[in-house]
Amino acid sequence: MRKLLIYAEQGFTVAALLIYSGAILTLVLSGGAGQDELVEYDSSLIRVAYFIIYAITLSLLVLRWKKALYILVLNKDIFLYSLLMLAVVSIIWSFEPSTTLKNTFTLIGSSLFGLYFVSRYSLKQQFYLLAWTFGIVIVLSFIFALALPKYGIQSDLGKPLWRGVFTHKNGLGGRMVTSSIVFFLLGYQSQRRSWLFWGGFSFSIVLLLLAGSTSSLFNLLIIILAFFAFQIWRWPYPVMIPTLIMMATISQSLYLWLSNNASVVFTSVGKDATLTGRTDLWPLVIDMIWKHPWLGYGYGGFWQGWDGESAYIWLNAGWTPNHPHNGYLALCLDLGLLGLGLFFLGFWRSYLQGFILMRSSNSALDIWPLMHMTYIFLASLTESNLLESNSLTWILYVAACFSVRMRHERKIKS
Repeated sequence: MRKLLIYAEQGFTVAALLIYSGAILTLVLSGGAGQDELVEYDSSLIRVAYFIIYAITLSLLVLRWKKALYILVLNKDIFLYSLLMLAVVSIIWSFEPSTTLKNTFTLIGSSLFGLYFVSRYSLKQQFYLLAWTFGIVIVLSFIFALALPKYGIQSDLGKPLWRGVFTHKNGLGGRMVTSSIVFFLLGYQSQRRSWLFWGGFSFSIVLLLLAGSTSSLFNLLIIILAFFAFQIWRWPYPVMIPTLIMMATISQSLYLWLSNNASVVFTSVGKDATLTGRTDLWPLVIDMIWKHPWLGYGYGGFWQGWDGESAYIWLNAGWTPNHPHNGYLALCLDLGLLGLGLFFLGFWRSYLQGFILMRSSNSALDIWPLMHMTYIFLASLTESNLLESNSLTWILYVAACFSVRMRHERKIKS
């Protein structure tokens, strides 16, 4: 009976991770509509699914309330807690209080799942559950694209590109970056069944290429290179320090070259210098940020179409974006410079703790928090899901922050 309950809980966790990844539900309910298509569809099933996840998550946390409370107290992440609290109280100055109320409820609910994930499962168990989740995503993405092309393939400037079980090719690309990292670390770490993990890594790369998401492919390349760079921090100091200085010099030279040859680089990968219109959009977004720089427009209070402050963006941009295609600008719109500052303070605190943890460990899995946070830092340059509720990216960030602090404290005590 006990084993049955354990399997049931693991099944719930995988199902929740699938839903939080944005896979399947929205695509099917919208009838295969694209992310940017204004299609009316009944989203009540999605809301019910999330509500069930919140209820079960809260129940499971209550059942293990001592461990959950221990992690919350031990973490002492005043910046993360303050950021979440700022989102909640932003209803006071929000330009759309009803949206802010709804979004903060879902943000707290999904953040609690991040707490549950790290309090219930060890790091190794988390990886296996993520591997199951992405394995299902990979298999279904191939099925949708090959057997149900109406759902699994989108047309981008007349060119068919895969989106799998997501509403947009960039959704598939972003998730396959995380999938690649998970399978790469498992394959690198494991001696048994490593072929299975390397297979998952290979199929993730294939889907990433079929999605044609250049930014995701570029991010993955940097993260894989970062993995080997992070390993240098485990070397003895007399070898580590000169190596890091040499790498910093090479990186600076490469940055200067890219700065002077940006148009050539973008053209070579089939992109324009405006990053598909993003750089034309960002000055308009910055104009609106400076109208309410410190506290923003409330969490989710800005993008209300023609009826909200986003009307200025729509009128001047010549198209109708629903987010700024930049996570840092999105956070500034929602919670102002105060919110952005709180995020970066918490981010760098956890990042530094991740380095300390990694240096005192020989496990490849302990590099995961650094790799995921590096991915968030890079992806937020062109995507807006930095502080997005019901997002797998945010949930794994919360879990990573709790994890590095918890393991850091254990190292100190031992």
